[in-house]
Amino acid sequence: MPIATLTRIMRRVLPDHAKVADDAKETIQECVSEFISFITNEANERCHREYRRTVTPNDVVSAMEGLGFGSYVEPLTVFINKHRAQQDCCPPPRQATHQPPPPQMARLPGVDGYVPSPPAVDVANYLEMPQMRDYFVGPYRGSGGGGGGGGGGDQFDHFK
Repeated sequence: MPIATLTRIMRRVLPDHAKVADDAKETIQECVSEFISFITNEANERCHREYRRTVTPNDVVSAMEGLGFGSYVEPLTVFINKHRAQQDCCPPPRQATHQPPPPQMARLPGVDGYVPSPPAVDVANYLEMPQMRDYFVGPYRGSGGGGGGGGGGDQFDHFK
């Protein structure tokens, strides 16, 4: 749970003049995260026992009760029922999928229409052409500098 959310919750229940140290906030955050993991793990195990994949609110309530948090079951059930009633009454608005704007085409002065993109080039085909291979690789063949062995660097020629 984000520390900002925890801080907001803490401010609601503490007096206005109360201050909370950063390390105390971090400790509360760790405890809340551990508690959520503990309950979620139990609810998830229940789903696995029942050969289901989706954890439902009822699984969470059962996990709370099974782990000894029975005093929280009634308030949690009331909250879940209110939440369901709100969802039935007023479903949340669907978010529109974000569509990126169409790409802008290059325009040249005095030319109607658009300038198409250059064709895609496969570099591997260029290196298979002898003149291109010789242009790019040629200066490095047979150079006596570095590379170890006296074979003129051919042992490193990946284009042969």
